[in-house]
Amino acid sequence: MHPPGVVAPVPTPPAGVAVPPAGGPGAFDALRGQLTDAAAAFAGSPGALAEILTGMIDDVDRALGERLEIFPVCHHSPASALAMARRLRAKRPKVIYLELCEDLQPLLGELRNCSLPVAVQAFASKLDGFPAEWAPLSVVAPITEASAEYQAIAYALETPGVELVLVDRSVDHVFQWAPRDPAEGPAGTPDAPAAAEEEAALHGDAVGVEIGDLRPRFAELEAYLLHHGKVRHWSEWWDQYVEQPLVAADHETYRQVMVLIGSLFRRLRPADADRLDRDVERERYMWTRMRQHLADSGVDPTDCLYVCGAFHAASPVEQFGTGPDAAPYEISPRTATRWLYGLIPSSHSAIEAQFGLAPGSVSIAAATWTKAVSRSGVTPFRLAGQAGGRAAKGRARRATPAEAADEPVTDRLSGFLARPPVLDELDEAELRGWCVDIVRLARRNGYLASTADAIAVFETSILLAGLRNRARPTPYDFADAAVTCIEKDVVPGRRDVRRLCEILLGGDRIGQVGYDALPPLARDVLDRLAPLGLDLDKRTIQRALLDLTADPAVAGCSDLLWRLRHLLPRDAVRPIMGERRLGERSTQESWDLALGRNQRALIELGYEGVTVEQVLEQRLRRRAWGPRATAAVALEAVEDALLLLDGRRLVDELGTRAVELLAAERTVDEAPEVLRRIRRLLAHYRATEPTLPPWCAAFVTTGYAQYCTLLPTAFVDAETGVRQVGAMLGFLFGMESLALSLGCDRTQLELAVRQSRPEAPARVALHWAAQHHLGLLPLAQLRARSAELLANPLVVPSFPQYLSGFVQALEPVPGLAPFVVEVMSTAFARLPDPVLLPWLPTLITTLRAQAGELVPTLVREAGRTFPAALPVLDAWVPPWAPRPAGGSAAGGSLAPGALVPGPVTAGSAAVAPGPLVDLLAGHPATCDAVAELLGCAGGWTLDPAVTGSGGPGPGGTTGAGGTGPGGSGPGGLGPPGPGSAVAVGAGGLLTAYPATADALAALLAPPA
Repeated sequence: MHPPGVVAPVPTPPAGVAVPPAGGPGAFDALRGQLTDAAAAFAGSPGALAEILTGMIDDVDRALGERLEIFPVCHHSPASALAMARRLRAKRPKVIYLELCEDLQPLLGELRNCSLPVAVQAFASKLDGFPAEWAPLSVVAPITEASAEYQAIAYALETPGVELVLVDRSVDHVFQWAPRDPAEGPAGTPDAPAAAEEEAALHGDAVGVEIGDLRPRFAELEAYLLHHGKVRHWSEWWDQYVEQPLVAADHETYRQVMVLIGSLFRRLRPADADRLDRDVERERYMWTRMRQHLADSGVDPTDCLYVCGAFHAASPVEQFGTGPDAAPYEISPRTATRWLYGLIPSSHSAIEAQFGLAPGSVSIAAATWTKAVSRSGVTPFRLAGQAGGRAAKGRARRATPAEAADEPVTDRLSGFLARPPVLDELDEAELRGWCVDIVRLARRNGYLASTADAIAVFETSILLAGLRNRARPTPYDFADAAVTCIEKDVVPGRRDVRRLCEILLGGDRIGQVGYDALPPLARDVLDRLAPLGLDLDKRTIQRALLDLTADPAVAGCSDLLWRLRHLLPRDAVRPIMGERRLGERSTQESWDLALGRNQRALIELGYEGVTVEQVLEQRLRRRAWGPRATAAVALEAVEDALLLLDGRRLVDELGTRAVELLAAERTVDEAPEVLRRIRRLLAHYRATEPTLPPWCAAFVTTGYAQYCTLLPTAFVDAETGVRQVGAMLGFLFGMESLALSLGCDRTQLELAVRQSRPEAPARVALHWAAQHHLGLLPLAQLRARSAELLANPLVVPSFPQYLSGFVQALEPVPGLAPFVVEVMSTAFARLPDPVLLPWLPTLITTLRAQAGELVPTLVREAGRTFPAALPVLDAWVPPWAPRPAGGSAAGGSLAPGALVPGPVTAGSAAVAPGPLVDLLAGHPATCDAVAELLGCAGGWTLDPAVTGSGGPGPGGTTGAGGTGPGGSGPGGLGPPGPGSAVAVGAGGLLTAYPATADALAALLAPPA
């Protein structure tokens, strides 16, 4: 290992490889001597520099001297594609060996059904032999029309008798050789830097592989080239100094220059042992595969063509060449991972983002390719039936004798390196058209551009090209000039000027996978959505209107869209109108569909199954049986299965799994979610089925026992929130009647509440509410405890926490809403401003954070308690305020139907006053009649605890026996006596007891 940034030593030529010695006989002897003399003159003595320079010539000599012709390329290079088209027409090879993952070969024929660019993909979701944290694994290989690999593929597939053989390592080996970091995954592999840009969405997080990743791996070298080349990005340097000079170069010059560049970048690299080892392994793998194919097929190596990156053309491995003395190499077996293959759409911007290219460089390369084809007259190869491409305008040119025949290697490097660069003349018409078009495009996007700006862009482009030693402005110079002259301070629209230049010079071409190349699931989706009458291949958003009542044929489309909504990204299938919930179905629906824009997600969905229903069922099972599955997750899967799938079997399996998960849980973190979902499911089954499913009954009984067991611990556990404890009580109290009917014991719940000893204020309030619900804490005592809290100045600062607990108690004990309003109103009425003002923000933040969903219940209760009109507020007395002596608020007599302040007690239970209580207190004959009918003798008497005096009156009422309506004494509502007329009808009851009707008539229509 060498320190990062240190140039690795020059590799020693391996044994068994015929490498001409420095200074020996060969085609490049003169150039080798010149470089040795130049190194001595530059460095003072021939040493490492001379070894590097002469070693580069040795690499070129070795690559060109191999019987199997090596064709070095650079990815998405128009010069490489043009040279490939020329060479294929001249040589007409019988076998083409291509640097691409060997198991991707069956997919190449499907390119006929696609519009480029697209990417060949391998996908695996179930891993065997790789860390489970890496799942899912994906590899993509983008293919564009302006690429050498596409020319080779089109030639091989369209020419009879030509065989195409992919020789690079399989996609399984891509991850076998990747650094093993289970925490981060294999995204750090050198084939594809991580692409965080939005443009990489078409490729997702897939690892990208391409032919000819030709870029300096020595950061200092790249920075030096960019600085002295007066460019900002490597793509611009490559276009100016390599791409443009090689577009019109002959075959031998192209090969020698490309191998020389590959050797330079290979020798000047940081000592990255991991990266170097992977490159070496790939080269050994490819040469081994080619020798195996040559031995099996018996084809002459001179009739073959090996297409690889220029970096790999200068390989020093022992397996290099087709000679008999090459060292053997054993290829490791693949893992048991099952890989699925397909095509996904790609785009210029996705390729740029994934492979670290300058924005717009692939679009500029496509425009350069079109122009080069038109100028050279070379007819490129093209797959028959290819969609979305441009027809070649040039005529096919016959190969010259020098190109058609394999002649001895001659030195073309000396002339190429010594000759000054050919400066293209200024194409004023082209530049003028660019300037006019960019101004027109800028005006459409909100810029205040004019003809003066077009002239300024024209002149500035020429000026920038001159400053950068260019006679002809490049697209990069033009883009810089347009940004300088048009984009002033702000971008008025969505696109800036640089993005407009990219659109002008070629745009972000986006590929499309044809129908015949789609997996069965994707084709099934398109077929089933055909009744909508939409072109779902378009990348625009389309609106689908479904009237399920008028057109029942679209009901199947509605079901499929809801399933796709669950499986695809949110912007692929988005409902505008209509919803699907338990027990609810819309009669009309409106959808925004963007399946063409999300074709990659639909294709990858096809890797998981044959139909959408199969994939959805698999995902629901995977979610419920996953390592992080909880009872709430399983209940969510149950609800999704009820909504989206038909069939009871899967629902019962998922419900049974939810019961198992609930019984195994030792925390109550998801208790609110469990309560919300089981309530909804129980309501659905009660409304749609005569009996509950067995798993629902088991879930209720299991949850009742589980939460009773965990309740004492949850009350005192600091890590358990108040909301979780409230949800547990909500489950226990809300499901109590059902649980008891299924055989649960209420004593278990009472013991759990009695054993709880909370200390935190909010939990204490929640515990009091639970005791009140169970009858262990009467309302009078609860009111007294609240009054003690407000009277204690040490407790007042923490009183918002108590209020938060009381509000949380509205979930399990909704009947406490009047009491909570009373406590809060009393606090606001009694606390002085110096205490209340610092206390108020804490109350608001506490309620928002811990009980936000329950505050509306509290507000509604307050609306029912407080008067609705402002004039009534002055005379209004709170229901919980003590009653003044004398029977009314003013001390006067009580009028019929008047509001009576203060509580009315029946036995030991206090009854909150109100219009009903006032009516009964003002007209006791009603209650007397009912009591006599039910066999409860006794009259109404005044409660001395309220008014301090005896006799009947409105201050309070109590039964004669004093035991209240719930007791069994004389004042209670016991069983009717022997003489009671329980079976008397309504008419007989009114006839026997006319006092009720008389009192009501007098109240509603008092005499004048």
